[in-house]
Amino acid sequence: MRFAVIVSFGLAAVTLSMNNTASADPAAGEDAFNANKCSDCHYTRGPAREKTIADQLAKKGPELWYAGSKFQQPWLEQWLQDPQPIRNMKYNSVTEENPGGHPKLAAGDAASVTEFLMSLTSSDVEAGIIKPKRHPMGRLIFVKKMPCSGCHQFPGRKFTGGNSGPSLLHAGTRLNPDWIYAYLKNIDTFKPVRAMPNFSGILSDREMQSVAAYVATFE
Repeated sequence: MRFAVIVSFGLAAVTLSMNNTASADPAAGEDAFNANKCSDCHYTRGPAREKTIADQLAKKGPELWYAGSKFQQPWLEQWLQDPQPIRNMKYNSVTEENPGGHPKLAAGDAASVTEFLMSLTSSDVEAGIIKPKRHPMGRLIFVKKMPCSGCHQFPGRKFTGGNSGPSLLHAGTRLNPDWIYAYLKNIDTFKPVRAMPNFSGILSDREMQSVAAYVATFE
């Protein structure tokens, strides 16, 4: 009897695992992405440099063709179920406030869409380069030398910083540290039309790595 129970439990576990695998199929996630009209606001085909300025301005949200390299999967799945504004200003604007209202996805759709988005990666993001660290050089560059804090909110004694760029609050749980570095190093690859400066040739590779490591600690 005891053996039978163990076997039965094992079969149930296998069935559950198979069901979870099926629900996490990237193809099913792409179907859910399109069914929820996410493609009305976001590109999932890259690279960005193949698009015109008109293409960029036509979309209401960021490029997602490298989402799997940019985001951390647990954060993305939770955010899709309860989306809160990341930008204080409306996308493609520095004068209009972000009204919020991003559509919420049910848990099942959120899991499927997340699996699809995490399958979209960029070869320009090399894994294992950046480890989160409260790097003094990174902080100095972020707060004073550039300063990144002029455009981005970040955690300090109080939430502080500018509003023209996306908030970096909780960047440590939202963003892949290696993507932060790749973005600083190769920004034209990811977003050729932007207000953010190109740091290549301004900051050394070591400095960009230190900034990425610092931003990756933001809570």
